[in-house]
Amino acid sequence: MVRRNTYGELQKPGRSRTSDLLVPALFILLLALILFSLTLGRYPVPLRQVVHVILTTPLRARFNYTDVYRVVVEIVRMPRILTAVLCGMGLSLCGAAMQGVFRNPLVSPEIMGVSAGASFGGVLAIMLSFTPFGIVGMAFAFGLLALLVAFILARVAGKSNMLALVLSGVIVGAFFGALVGMAQYMADPMVKLPSIVYWILGSFVGATYEKTAIVAGAVLIAGTLLMMLRWRINLLSLGDVDAAALGININALRWVIICLVALIVAAQVSVSGTVGWVGLVIPHLARMLVGPDHTKLLPASAFLGGAYLLAMDDIARSIGSQEIPIGLLTAVIGAPVFAFLFWKLQGRGWARD
Repeated sequence: MVRRNTYGELQKPGRSRTSDLLVPALFILLLALILFSLTLGRYPVPLRQVVHVILTTPLRARFNYTDVYRVVVEIVRMPRILTAVLCGMGLSLCGAAMQGVFRNPLVSPEIMGVSAGASFGGVLAIMLSFTPFGIVGMAFAFGLLALLVAFILARVAGKSNMLALVLSGVIVGAFFGALVGMAQYMADPMVKLPSIVYWILGSFVGATYEKTAIVAGAVLIAGTLLMMLRWRINLLSLGDVDAAALGININALRWVIICLVALIVAAQVSVSGTVGWVGLVIPHLARMLVGPDHTKLLPASAFLGGAYLLAMDDIARSIGSQEIPIGLLTAVIGAPVFAFLFWKLQGRGWARD
């Protein structure tokens, strides 16, 4: 028997059963990669010691700094790995949701100018010599400010449709991007500029549990809400006419999804700088694995994105004596992968299996 998926395309029955197994398989892959990453680094830690530290951490009365394995795993590597996983999950989840909402394969979470606004906030905080927590707070605040300005521009233009919002996001992104460039030009080239450039390129160096908590709060709250809306995103993917006929308030739903995406992106940029291509490439790979149904695509994108960005961070901190900025690495790898996907899927339509 042949049935149609949520996009009205013919789909084989066996494909659905296979995709049901792929989502938990991706989750298991992510957990395995987390364990492997905890063993990896300048100071190798045996896997059995990693497992021992994880299992005994909730049971210990106080932290023992003479236990080198515990210091390396629990203090140095765990917050960085958790931050990388959460950022990857959030960006991929946002990318899949945005591509479904706009029915466009080229949409990415940065479309609203939130990343540019958050980048400027972080750069401004570095120039003003804020503490690391102050940098995170400024980046997060300016990311949300960029979203608010984009909303106001769309309203001032007298338009409430998504095209006006996208154009407003492009304008806001270009404006804050220019401010970032101006800040770099004015920064002290010996003291501030290296820190600014390194932060903009993206890195998980210096990740702490406080930063992990910031991105975890945004990803868990906004991500859970996106998961709860995945059936409605399926309806939006059918087109405005069909979605409205099924009783969906199209504009309200899109605004809610965009706000949730902006919250996650602002939190990600605030803790790790700009990390591109994840939200653009990973949803395509997940779609090839589980199909276009967002009930499976969103969790698959999240797990695959977390594993992907963690793998990139492992490469960035292990490939040489000097760590590579994660934003550069994701761009170098993401662009060819996206070009391959474009070549493979050209002429077939982005939503096809």
